[in-house]
Formats: sequence, C-alpha cells, structure tokens
Amino acid sequence: MKIKEIKQFPVGIAIRWEDDVEMFIDLHKLRDACPCANCSGESDLFGNKTFGLPMLKSEKTYQLDSFRWVGHYALQFVWEDRHDSGIYTLDLLRKLGTEEDENE
Repeated sequence: MKIKEIKQFPVGIAIRWEDDVEMFIDLHKLRDACPCANCSGESDLFGNKTFGLPMLKSEKTYQLDSFRWVGHYALQFVWEDRHDSGIYTLDLLRKLGTEEDENE
C-alpha cells in the first residue's frame, strides 16, 4: 500500500492512500505509538523487553515539526521536542488510521 498524499495539520496528519481511503491520525495518538526502541521497547534474544529512560512529556512532545520519507516504506517524524528516532512503516500508519476510524 502506498501513500498518494499526506498533509500536516496542527492537530494531526491526513493521509490519502493509493486506494483512495482517507484517514486522519491525531498527533497524540501518533506520538504515543512511536515505534522507536526507547518508546516501544526492544527485545533481546530471550524475548525480554527493555525500555530506554522515560521521556518527560511536555507541550512540545505532541507538536509535529516535520516529517521525511524513509525509502518507499516508512515515514520519520520530527517532533518539537527534537525526538525523531521512530520509523513509522506504512503498515503501522494504516493501522493507526484504521483504529482511529473504528473509535468514531
């Protein structure tokens, strides 16, 4: 699945997919789903999950500065608090957007 169009808004991102499905993902939901090892944990060979140091959340935590493509399979978001290590695959974004629709 590919993204046809993406727009950034003060409270979220709007995505139009190649199948013309449109979705809106709230910035709080997007940031709280950050897939980086620090935020989502990292598993060792035995399946034990470890997390990095907890991040202090502020108003800037949920303000999106920009985003950039990672290859043709993911987006990397840069937040106002300078956090930018999460690589959001297109599958993850589609899932987050679909979950948003189901909760309405």
